Amino acid sequence: SAPAGGAAGGRKQRRSRALPARPACPLTLPPPLLLLPGVMAASKPVEVPGGGGTAGLSRWQLALVLGTPILLGAGAVYLWGRRAARRGKGASERKTPEGRASPGPGIESGSGQPDGPGHEEMSPLGRAQAAKNKGNKYFKAGKYELAIQCYTEAISLCPPEKNLDLSTFYQNRAAAYEQLQKWTEVAQDCTKAVELNPKYVKALFRRAKAHEKLDNKKECLEDVTAVCILEAFQNQQSMLLADKVLKLLGKEKAKEKYKNREPLMPSPQFIKSYFSSFTDDIISQPLLKGEKSDEDKDKEGEASEVKENSGYLRAKQYMEEENYDKIISESTKEIEAKGRYMAEALLLRATFYLLIGNASAAKPDLDQVISMEDANVKLRANALIKRGSMYMQQQQPVLSTQDFNMAADIDPQNADVYHHRGQLKILLDQIEEAVEDFDECIRLRPNSALAQAQKCFALYRQAYTGSNALTVQAAMKGFEDVIKNFPRCAEGYALYAQALTDQQQFGKADEMYDKCIDLEPDNATTYVHKGLLQLQWKQDLDKGLELISKAIEIDNKCDFAYETMGTIEVQRGNLDKAIEMFNKAINLAKSEMEMAHLYSLCDAAYAQTEVAKKYGLKPPTL
Repeated sequence: SAPAGGAAGGRKQRRSRALPARPACPLTLPPPLLLLPGVMAASKPVEVPGGGGTAGLSRWQLALVLGTPILLGAGAVYLWGRRAARRGKGASERKTPEGRASPGPGIESGSGQPDGPGHEEMSPLGRAQAAKNKGNKYFKAGKYELAIQCYTEAISLCPPEKNLDLSTFYQNRAAAYEQLQKWTEVAQDCTKAVELNPKYVKALFRRAKAHEKLDNKKECLEDVTAVCILEAFQNQQSMLLADKVLKLLGKEKAKEKYKNREPLMPSPQFIKSYFSSFTDDIISQPLLKGEKSDEDKDKEGEASEVKENSGYLRAKQYMEEENYDKIISESTKEIEAKGRYMAEALLLRATFYLLIGNASAAKPDLDQVISMEDANVKLRANALIKRGSMYMQQQQPVLSTQDFNMAADIDPQNADVYHHRGQLKILLDQIEEAVEDFDECIRLRPNSALAQAQKCFALYRQAYTGSNALTVQAAMKGFEDVIKNFPRCAEGYALYAQALTDQQQFGKADEMYDKCIDLEPDNATTYVHKGLLQLQWKQDLDKGLELISKAIEIDNKCDFAYETMGTIEVQRGNLDKAIEMFNKAINLAKSEMEMAHLYSLCDAAYAQTEVAKKYGLKPPTL
């Protein structure tokens, strides 16, 4: 999970000079909920704000299982495309009454006509069917009260051993109650229908909608999960309802949990990665002579004396020692004393508030720095970058864009501004503007390997989504140039690896991840990506889990690793283990929005356990 820091990068981007990344479906970008600077490695399957539709599968769908190995790049998008192509049939709204129960054989058609002539017409079942058919006619005419009377008559006439027919009559009456918005009655009749026919999709879905109206989110989720599994995830309407209720549940739970959470400092690797994405950030620079008691004096005794008297300088010393837990308190001492480094202390404290996920505490400090017109312009620009990223994290792109534009106005020679605004533009699907910003960053800082790599990624994304083979090839050549010119830039290899994975050049992608590991052996997220590659490339589950376990060994606060392992365990059918992993990730989340997402994954897994118990339904597993 990540603080707001730079414009983009998503919490699951690589945690190095770039930050963590999620499993890659082709050209999916980190969502605007969890932003970190300095990274554009393709990450979790999401829809990008301002983008055009489904860039990949929602992560709750992955958690529910799509019947294919997890996160299979182009394969996952292909599955989504097939589903989209079938929407004409699958997305039709289930609001008409039925003639037969489904699945399972029925006695009558859905035409609303009685069965053929004969003695059966006078049997109890025949009379029940006639009453039902009459009810269907009233339903189609919009006479729902009369339809309900007919369906009630059909229920009373139907022999109790005729389960499928009886379930149809209850479901049809529920459809009529639905038109009258009598949601309790809808739920009750659908429950009767499902008791008689446990895999009755229409009744399950109608009950799910009734539970939604009654604000019974947990019950709604269980029903719609069963529907998704029964329909093999091919009906857009039920998938959208599942997505909606999971988000609502996640938000509710996260709001309560986040309010009472204990602040948690990220790992040292994470913090160093965060600061390394800035080059014009005064507060992250080593102690300078100018910060001692006198510009012309640098004796250790004098420097120590100043450090004792300056909370900010002590905080910086703690940063160099990676003693991060003391930084907020020391910065506060400088602020309360209205010391010489008050502006720097405000920015440093705000940054660490963001790192521990306390955006509400960070904002007043950032506001104050931005309003200090006599402060160093680079401090103000850095504060604007971080506040702009915070706004984007909170899904306020207009405010975010305003802050980045203001930063460019007050400090036009600051390469960080263009670097991070370029990432923001990618998130907003404004690729041409993103490339312009990366170009300006490179002009100001020609040795910026990270900006070069991210520019390549922006161009690649544009080419890939445009299905232009020639421009895709040119973008891939761009990655080759980056790793040739900047062989020590781990992010260049990481972004190239994800592009190669999109192109199904798995062997070469694996080599690129190995290069990342050679350069940054303590970067946990690289191991997660390499593990996911093993699943996609070789379907080697053991190797994939081994690499993800290695990521946790390197950084036991790597929530990306726990989340990914949880998603894989769902795929394997180990739901209890998956829920355990998701809960670990929840406890590490740095923002309420990320926590809400993780709760959605956890709730999706839990709903599967309930559906398995009630109906014996399980999606395909690895």
